[in-house]
Amino acid sequence: MALLRSGRRPDSSMANSWPGFVDALSTMLLVIIFLLSIFMLAQFFLGQALSSKDDILDKLRAEIFDLQDSLSIQQQITDDLSTEFNRISSNLQESNISKEELTARILELESDLADALGNTTRVKRSSDEQTQVIRDLEKRYRESTATLAREKELTLAANRKIDLLNHQLTTLRKQLSVLNAALEASEQRDKDQRVSIENLSQRLNAALASKVQELSQFRSEFFGRLKKVLGSRSDIRIHGDRFVFQSEVLFSSGSATLGPEGQEEMTKLASALKEISANIPKGIDWVLRVDGHTDVLPIRTRQFPSNWDLSTARALSVVKFLISQGIAPKRLAATGFGQFHPLDKSNSPQALKRNRRIEMRLTQR
Repeated sequence: MALLRSGRRPDSSMANSWPGFVDALSTMLLVIIFLLSIFMLAQFFLGQALSSKDDILDKLRAEIFDLQDSLSIQQQITDDLSTEFNRISSNLQESNISKEELTARILELESDLADALGNTTRVKRSSDEQTQVIRDLEKRYRESTATLAREKELTLAANRKIDLLNHQLTTLRKQLSVLNAALEASEQRDKDQRVSIENLSQRLNAALASKVQELSQFRSEFFGRLKKVLGSRSDIRIHGDRFVFQSEVLFSSGSATLGPEGQEEMTKLASALKEISANIPKGIDWVLRVDGHTDVLPIRTRQFPSNWDLSTARALSVVKFLISQGIAPKRLAATGFGQFHPLDKSNSPQALKRNRRIEMRLTQR
């Protein structure tokens, strides 16, 4: 910049190396921004996918826990029925013992009755008492038989309940096995999707990096040709990845109409841009952005109420002229920045002049 201000012609080696250095910096910046964007998108989609899979896994785990609770309840019922069955079996055994005792008692009584009848001369009993004893024995025998029948019915009912519980337990185990298989399949699908996302991200990164590299090559060629066409002028210079035109070259003070000198320079630029754009592949969505800037001195006219209006009108005037020279409108963009992005923040006349400018940048849309 010191060489430009002093009016001396810059060294040819510096002129040749400077655009390459700028290209390398701009390419690195674009790649970093792109990688950050891709990383954020990948994180977003991966988060969505993982969130959906986590919800499914949570639902499956909840169903498994419910089945485990049901299984615990069924197991408790089975234990209670087993206890009841054991109690009924014990009662049944006791009833069988009582039946045997009653049978033995009946035999003894029958034997006693036979002895009494055979030995009426020795033992004299009342027929009423004997009849009452026999009736009592028959009553006890009927009660024992009824108790035994009830115990058998309870045993059969308990066996049926146990069979039903065993069937339910088998069904629950099968359902649990199916749920475990579904959970394993879901986890496997989740792993496969993560691998697919990583592969897609790598392929997308490679494709975009290739497009950025191609655009950088054409940007470098465009800057080189534009520099040759415009010549070594102190009021037209390169700043970073942009060509900077001083407003005085293109417009008169307070005006947004291209002057004759400005039209001449824009005609040269349009010619160089058409030559380069013919070689840019259709897959690269490029655009030439025209940015208007003013100094900090306020302007308040009927046509331009603010510096922002003036900067936007100047950028739009350049874009319209380039369209008239055959540049496709979809490849152009006009932006006004007013006084809010100065190159020199001091208020000297030289700083104010530097800040009144039109910047052009070849970039992706």
